[in-house]
Amino acid sequence: MEVIQATELHTNEVAVLFDAYRSYYDQAPDFKGALDFISERIAKKDSVIFVVLNGDEIIGFTQLYPIFTSLGMKRGWLLNDLYVLEEHRGQGAGKALLDAAAEYGKTTGAAWLMLQTYIANTGAQSLYEKEGFKKDTNSYYYYKSL
Repeated sequence: MEVIQATELHTNEVAVLFDAYRSYYDQAPDFKGALDFISERIAKKDSVIFVVLNGDEIIGFTQLYPIFTSLGMKRGWLLNDLYVLEEHRGQGAGKALLDAAAEYGKTTGAAWLMLQTYIANTGAQSLYEKEGFKKDTNSYYYYKSL
């Protein structure tokens, strides 16, 4: 397996995975919307997307968004999306993507990586905790739909 940063050349394949990722989280399939969204992220360079290759096939991706910590006065990265095709899970692709994200965070001088996942997504939680992510027990997160 090899992890590389996605470019415009990977847009369609990443959009397929992004649409599957969204479906996993109970969103209606929308390939055109996924393609538009991923195309815009890559074109505007307002996120960083890594893909994991098994030969020539993209089998997973992660997407990082920049965020800042006022208290730490540094950049952080929100690891907002991580998805591996079901038939390739448990073979190290998720770990490889997390490793690439951590290395990217270090090279950009970030204070931390942050992520969230569904409470029911225990498989992913196990991987995150094994890779050194700690569950926040000090803060609540609030959302307001706009």
